[in-house]
Amino acid sequence: QVQLVESGGGLVQAGGSLRLSCAASGRSLGSYGMGWFRQAPGKEREFVAGISWSGSSTAYADSVKGRFTISRDNAKNTLYLQMNSLKPEDTAVYICAVSSMMVATTVSRYEYWGQGTQVTVSS
Repeated sequence: QVQLVESGGGLVQAGGSLRLSCAASGRSLGSYGMGWFRQAPGKEREFVAGISWSGSSTAYADSVKGRFTISRDNAKNTLYLQMNSLKPEDTAVYICAVSSMMVATTVSRYEYWGQGTQVTVSS
């Protein structure tokens, strides 16, 4: 079993930055892919970014490419999401997840999920 706890969300003005963290416990995640998703009110959960177990492979949604960076520290069992140039449309609950696949981009490929952290971007 894997437990995931996100942190780092908050309220920020458009153009600002936030860094999200996801602390994992229960087992070592060195052989698992990890990812970030987001869900806005009334919308489906959508893929944001994914990373392989080694960190050498990443994938991003087109809407965040060039603005967001995903990274991980396997020694600390922690996943990160650096978000720059934030826009009001980035407002959502951000959720981290674990996958047995190297870099998965769909909800169905992820086995474990956190509760999420709220990110609100004001205009």
